[in-house]
Amino acid sequence: MVLQVSNLHKHFGKVHALKNVSLQIPKGSVFGILGPNGSGKTTMLGIVTDMQKSDSGSYSWFGKGTDFQLRKRVGSLIETPNFYTYLNAYDNLKITQLISGRGDDAEIKNVLKRLDLLDKGHIKFGNFSLGMKQRLAVAAAIMGNPDVLILDEPTNGLDPEGIAFMRTILLELAAEGKTIIIASHLLEEVQKVCTHVAILQFGDLLAQGKVEELLGTSYKIILEADCVTSLESALKSKFKAINHIEVGKNQLSLSLNEKVLAQDVNAFCFENKVILSRLEVVGTKLEDKFLEITRKN
Repeated sequence: MVLQVSNLHKHFGKVHALKNVSLQIPKGSVFGILGPNGSGKTTMLGIVTDMQKSDSGSYSWFGKGTDFQLRKRVGSLIETPNFYTYLNAYDNLKITQLISGRGDDAEIKNVLKRLDLLDKGHIKFGNFSLGMKQRLAVAAAIMGNPDVLILDEPTNGLDPEGIAFMRTILLELAAEGKTIIIASHLLEEVQKVCTHVAILQFGDLLAQGKVEELLGTSYKIILEADCVTSLESALKSKFKAINHIEVGKNQLSLSLNEKVLAQDVNAFCFENKVILSRLEVVGTKLEDKFLEITRKN
């Protein structure tokens, strides 16, 4: 495990921010930590980056402990970007490089380029837009090519185009083998990039695991075509995974409890002289599962 969190507790006065939280984050995963405001996401990330102290419990990086040399392998963005407003982007990253001990002058230019900020390196941070500030913070986090990235709301302040750009960056970093830990409230984006998730609410860990396991195998295939409804019985007979078929006008909605390849369904319809005008696979949304879990508690 890249990060092992064991029985963390944290109080802020009467508020019990973390209640016996234990997590295991595997190497190479993109791990989403989900929860509403006040759930304990940022508190937990603050503890494992030594920005806060827990009341009890422990954590370990790379199975070895918590010393500074291990932390140098971890890049982080926690809460809002923290830069000097009167310095330009390049000089702010230079300070980050000196404090963290990661990277060099050449890499500052590389991370600025990667986050589409190379032509903004001379601009003072105070004159950056909110989205540019967020991208600079991510640039600082990836300085020195760390093994692990911790990103607290990395898409905060970004417009739809910026969110898509950040998604691409995260997927590229994951493909390079980095372990990425993301705290986010944008569940649709989390589902697009994360391999694992944990759900926190009021300091309690409600669920954790692989996204596909958490969502389960239940999904739908929607078919549309003239005469497609005539295939209802044949489809049930052919595909045993179908547990229910909802019939509409020129439409069948197949509910399945295990994976069936869409191309196999399409081929079966074609063999039965029905040419589909629509075939859509609809999986369980992470948002729906999140609401189901949190409402139970």
